Amino acid sequence: MNNGTLITKSQLIRAVSRLSLCAMLSLPFWPGGASAAPVTATPTQDFLNSIGIVSTFPDRGQPLERTIQMVRYGGFRWVRAGIEGLTDDGPTNMRTFLELHRATGVKLSWGLVSGGVDVAKLVATGKILAEAGALLAIEGNNEPNNWGVTYQGEKGGWRNMSWMPVAKLQRDMYAAVKADPVLARYPVWSISEPGAQYDNVGLQFLTIPPGAGTLMPDGTRYADYANVHNYVYHPGSPNPGDNKTWDAADPSSASKVDGLYGNFGVTWARRFKGYTEEQLKTLPRVTTETGVSISGPVTEDLQALHLMNLYLAQFKRGYSYTSVYLLRDRTDEQGNQTYGFFRPDYTPRKAAVYLHNLTTILADTGTLAKAGQLDYSIANQPKTVHDMLLQHSNGAFQLVLWGERLQGEDKVTLNFASPVASIRVSNPTRGVDTIQTHEKVSSLPLTLSDHPLVLTINP
Repeated sequence: MNNGTLITKSQLIRAVSRLSLCAMLSLPFWPGGASAAPVTATPTQDFLNSIGIVSTFPDRGQPLERTIQMVRYGGFRWVRAGIEGLTDDGPTNMRTFLELHRATGVKLSWGLVSGGVDVAKLVATGKILAEAGALLAIEGNNEPNNWGVTYQGEKGGWRNMSWMPVAKLQRDMYAAVKADPVLARYPVWSISEPGAQYDNVGLQFLTIPPGAGTLMPDGTRYADYANVHNYVYHPGSPNPGDNKTWDAADPSSASKVDGLYGNFGVTWARRFKGYTEEQLKTLPRVTTETGVSISGPVTEDLQALHLMNLYLAQFKRGYSYTSVYLLRDRTDEQGNQTYGFFRPDYTPRKAAVYLHNLTTILADTGTLAKAGQLDYSIANQPKTVHDMLLQHSNGAFQLVLWGERLQGEDKVTLNFASPVASIRVSNPTRGVDTIQTHEKVSSLPLTLSDHPLVLTINP
């Protein structure tokens, strides 16, 4: 060798063998560590913008000022809302939502909500939000299986009635939004729970494809995004376990909860066929309700871990936006009211604290001109360890690694194709400050259990 270093014949043979194998497999060769592949980052802003919440408003006894405080603390970027409970005189009126946007920057998904049928009102009020820069999307009916509709004199929905009125309403709503010059550029989200259809009106499709055999004609357009309510705990998955939120976000038939497959693949109630599993992988989708209630074996600690991991799993598995039920426990209705990030007295639960820490660590309000790539790999990555590469608008990479192991730990090694200048490690369950700093790193051993670590990487 030209630097004067001597190597043995056996060392040379091993090196040549490694190079030959890498060439045959079209893999890069890095003598110092495991093979890595370039990963294209996602702008941190995109992930942060996906973090939404369901909330109550003044008509249900929650003052707007308190809502603003809680939204700011959690770092939520959008709120699910709509025309239900909306009046000209209040206590909930359009000024409520405009002020919420002005004070926090959140955008609003704007829907017919439960049983609503007033498309004209939805369009008129949606335009007000759009003109103020406060509109995120337009949403169809909330769970028509639980709250039916009466549209054009016909009753429909529920669990044992024709869903034709629901289908006609969604079709007409979509057409009205797309015909409006202000609203046309905004996405329309589908109804939630189309998997409950009593008759096959085709609501398991965004646009009914040719030959679908549905009661509504081929080409009927309902939505731009599929909308699901994939709660983490479900009769099909009732107990705590590993990968709870990862599995709930699974778009395939492997998911045990009421998710994408059961609503847009093969409907859960009557087994009507929708999209194939291959098509579901890339189907545009959002979640307007999911969540975790503190009950039985689900403690406040476990709820907090689930809700933080949930936002990560949903985004990683293709959900553009996720809204969790609920910002604060409801005090105006009976039943289990322990879904909230905040208690009835407005004090934060651990879930709020953890999310506050995560959104503070990742905080970014800038724009990334073009996402970069980072060559990294996780040696022997277990099924309970997940990763997502983000990039801050300042150029730094933010690699989020999280574990979903109910008990025990996973020890992994993070390898880089070439040394990175520095890594700062943060743990949102412990606060917002850096807990470790490393310089000139080629590999980094890590221990993952039931929560995320955020690695800020300067290459």
